[in-house]
Order: sequence, then C-alpha cells, then structure tokens
Amino acid sequence: MEKVKVGVIGLGRLGMVHAEHLVTQIGEADVKAVCALDQTQLDYAKQNFGVATYTDYKAMIDNEDIDAVIIVTPTGLHPEMTVYALNAGKHVFCEKPVGLHLDEGVREMEQAIKNHPELTFQLGFMRRYDASYKQAKDLVQAGKIGDILYIRAYGIDPISGMESFTKFATDNDSGGVFVDMCIHDIDLIRWITGMEPVETWSLGHTIAAPHLEQIGEFETGVATLRFANGMVATLIGGRHAAHGNHVELEIMGSHGWIRVAQEPEKNFVTLFTDAGVVRPCMQGFPERFMQAFIDEKKDFIKRVQEKKQGSITMEDGIRALAIAEACKKSAATGKLVNI
Repeated sequence: MEKVKVGVIGLGRLGMVHAEHLVTQIGEADVKAVCALDQTQLDYAKQNFGVATYTDYKAMIDNEDIDAVIIVTPTGLHPEMTVYALNAGKHVFCEKPVGLHLDEGVREMEQAIKNHPELTFQLGFMRRYDASYKQAKDLVQAGKIGDILYIRAYGIDPISGMESFTKFATDNDSGGVFVDMCIHDIDLIRWITGMEPVETWSLGHTIAAPHLEQIGEFETGVATLRFANGMVATLIGGRHAAHGNHVELEIMGSHGWIRVAQEPEKNFVTLFTDAGVVRPCMQGFPERFMQAFIDEKKDFIKRVQEKKQGSITMEDGIRALAIAEACKKSAATGKLVNI
C-alpha cells in the first residue's frame, strides 16, 4: 500500500511526541508538513523531520499534498479544525476531547463526520491501546471477576509540570480537570464495562495550588459516578504528584479484583543506600503510554489505507464529554447532577 501523507497541527508537548512517532516509528506514514505558532517548535521540526512548516493550519491543508491531518491543539480548536480538514477531503485523527463543551461547534464537527463517510475519523483516547487496559477489559468481559461492584481511577500529573500547565491554562481554556484529565478514565470505564453512568456528584479544590483558583481551575477533582445497575465509580484527577506521573485503575468485582499500574515504576532498578530504598518513577504520560500512542497512530494509518472508519468514534467523544461536563457542573454547584 502507498504511504499515507500526513500533516500535523500542533507541536506542543504531545504534538511533538505524535510528530516524532510518525516520523521515526510508523513506516506507513509520510509526514509532509507541520503547523504551529511557536517558531522554535517549527525550526526543530524542519531541522529534525525535514518537513514544510506553517503557522496557518488552513494554508497547510490547502497547499500541501497530504491525505490526513493529526490535530493536537488546544481543545477549543478541535471542532473547527476537524470540520475544515474533512471538508477539504482529509482524513482526521483528533486528540481528545472533541471539544470544551457540547455546543454548536461540536455538533458541526459531528455533522461533518457524518457528511464524509468516505473519510476516516479517529479520536485519540490512547489508553484503549495500552496492553494492560486491554487485558483488563478482556478479563472483565470473560467474567473472570464476576459482576463489577466498584471502580477507582487515578490520573495525577507530576507537580513538576505545574508551571507549564498554569501558563497553558492562563492562555487557553483547558476545560478543567474533569474534561481535560478525568475524561480518559471516563472513556475507559465506558469501554471496559459497556455501561453509561446516570448521575454524578463531584467536588474540586485548589489546596495544592491556590493560584489556579484565579484562572478558574481545580487542582484536584473527585467525581463519583453511579450507574443504572447501582455500580459506583470514583475518578480522581490532579496535578500534584511529587514522585512523577501516577495513573492507575482498580476494578472490584464480586469474585475478584483487577488493578492496573499500581506503581508508576520506570524500570526494574532498585537503589539501596543509607538513604533508604529508592525506585525511579515515570515522570510523564508520554513515557507511560508511549507504545499506546504509537499503536493508536498505526491503527489510524492502517484504517486510512483500508478505507475504514476509526475504532474510537465521535459518539465515544460526545458521550465522554457529556459525562465530564456533568462532573464539572456538579463540582461547580455542589449538587447531584443527572447525566
């Protein structure tokens, strides 16, 4: 099959990770151009990837001979960029979430996807591609732990990233901790259980980072979800892990438990000294989910070649966003919110 010619929009931390993977790890992709507003990022991409560079995503889509675009920009831009790319005849891989709110822009994005069934659209919930989560889903579906009683999910970023996040959230609407971070676990729970929550009670605070209150952000967010059959899930999102990136999922069943990534261990090295016992921890999600990021893009490229739709759909994105927005509303009002 011919290689898929790709343009990448957005070269922030995750955007650069996607670009490097496409160039170095995915042989079926041919990165032709990138788009960003930061000249330093563009210079790096031009020098290291040998690609054309743009500051206007429409100019890149209009002028470059590309088949697909990878959208890794602030969330509020996802709908307009997806719509423009699809209408220009390009396949689209868009990072989560689909948007900041279930508003007109997201509905236009949904309609554009429906209007172009010949084009592949895929949403970037990469944890579905992680081997541990896939195994957990298989175990649940095989009935190995019986009926699911309770799920607990952590997603805590390292505190070392607080300064970078604060700058980003000051310049852009991040969506808040539930839309920006907990949405990964919302998607996982929907995917693993095949069930939808019916109500939520959520709380948030800024104890570890009081300055975030000035920009309307919670540092820590906790959401309790209730499902129609009575099952309960707790989501915890935050940005204060002193030891590094901390992500884990625990599923309690009537006949057993599953725990994924209890400790964010970097490797198998343990250091024993008079200072104690030390094990290195992963410092960021690109490291923890590197293979999942690669595999999701490989899958997208393959689906473009085979003229198939993406495995993670717009409907998945809309359902996850609706749940995350309900959590956000509950935390803001202090009230139970129906989903």
